[in-house]
Amino acid sequence: ERATDLRDEILFRQPERTHVGDCPICCLPLPIEMNGSSWYSCCSTVICDRCAYANYLRQLRQRLPSVCPFCRHPVPETKEEANKINLKRVEANDPAALHNIGSKHHDEGDYEVAFEYWKKSAEFGNVMAHYELSVLYREGEGVEKDTKKELCHLEEAAIAGHPEARFRLGCIEGENSGFDRAVKHWIIAANLGHDGSIRELKNCYLNGFVSKED
Repeated sequence: ERATDLRDEILFRQPERTHVGDCPICCLPLPIEMNGSSWYSCCSTVICDRCAYANYLRQLRQRLPSVCPFCRHPVPETKEEANKINLKRVEANDPAALHNIGSKHHDEGDYEVAFEYWKKSAEFGNVMAHYELSVLYREGEGVEKDTKKELCHLEEAAIAGHPEARFRLGCIEGENSGFDRAVKHWIIAANLGHDGSIRELKNCYLNGFVSKED
């Protein structure tokens, strides 16, 4: 029982920021969705679009060569060159690179290979990989369906600040009549800016299930 209480204490602790963290250049929080930022394969770094655009303008005005805003490595001119750089980082067990190449295999329908890359990436602490693994275990893509393992990876991702993983945990608790726990998950995710959790809490409030104090 004490172990369960300690686990819940860790699980329901409000993270200071989301799993994507801050832009390493301007130090402002990165957007939850990747459409507001860019991933650079040369250093496996995510840069917000504002800083990436500012770097582009500086290079354009000063007629400088195109380089990464963070590590200053020349930007690959072809997709093949970018893949070659990414594979070098994969060989070095870079967690972000492992996740990235796993995502490419998943998009191509090669789920078993994607699983192996994401599993290794998760072992090195990549939060997105934990979430991706939870989806594979839920859908049975490349692995046998396993609810226990799905929950395990969801919890690891949620603890590290992944809003969608937190939202999913809330939905699972709600489906299993764990309403109080579901609300806790949605409140944490809402504080991280997750729109779906905000909508769920709004519905709960309108139906009198939660108060403003909650």
